[in-house]
Amino acid sequence: MSWFPNAVGAVLVLYVLRDVFHTLWHPTRHGGLSRLIMSSAWRVAGRMSARRRASGLAGPLAMVAVVAVWAVTVVVGWALVYWPHMPGAFTYAEGLRPAEHAGFPDALYVSLVHVSTLGLGDISPTAGWLRVLAPLESLVGFALLTATVSWTLGIFPALARRRALALRLSHLARTHPSAEQVDTDAGAAVIDGLAAAVSVVTVDFMQYAESYYFYDGDDRTSLAARLPDAGNLADQASAARHPDVRLAAAVLRAALEDLAVTLDRRFLHTGGTARQVFEAFARDHGRHAGP
Repeated sequence: MSWFPNAVGAVLVLYVLRDVFHTLWHPTRHGGLSRLIMSSAWRVAGRMSARRRASGLAGPLAMVAVVAVWAVTVVVGWALVYWPHMPGAFTYAEGLRPAEHAGFPDALYVSLVHVSTLGLGDISPTAGWLRVLAPLESLVGFALLTATVSWTLGIFPALARRRALALRLSHLARTHPSAEQVDTDAGAAVIDGLAAAVSVVTVDFMQYAESYYFYDGDDRTSLAARLPDAGNLADQASAARHPDVRLAAAVLRAALEDLAVTLDRRFLHTGGTARQVFEAFARDHGRHAGP
């Protein structure tokens, strides 16, 4: 029955590789493991009494949990491949008795040595196909490390862009631009810049869906709280006399609608209007939309 643990181990390793692929390089709803861990941590944090503090930790801790689950699953999967073939298909360093080092903990040890690329050599495969698999595990371990770094380097800049847009909307709301100020070339440029920034954030939610499960520090940097400001500005600008301002307002409104569709399809599932989606977004992030 050695084929059974081998098959289970191969399935575990392939499942993790598939999850990493869909999480980092082909973001879709198929990255089930990472999305499940992130969304579960978010829901648990939302039920705690100190919501702000707990939700602030939900994203980073969930990322750590995802990487840990990836690593543990790969190690266990490869150990299940090695275990049925120990000790006969392995060579042992002097002083180690093969019969005493042929259990599953020893297979885990061999797997950890290879996935971490340590290459201690005290227990090494001798069978031809295992000599090929062991270096492959080292490559998978290196790929996991690279994936973790890439994920981190992708999500945190996305968070920075989201918070920068929220802060810019907060600045505009606090300055209370008049209709005359909006109805100018400068007003058109400002609104057009906001539309571009909203589009970038929409792409970030599609490319780095896990960034949704990060909490923003205060209302000034919380996009969930500041999105109605963008809608209000688009309403104000749509009544302007300047054609460039009206065009920029229409583009901003279209960008907001696309953002609402992305948020609703991927996270909120309200089936409502853009305004209703943004209200649900604010509630989910512990905010009240608007000033």
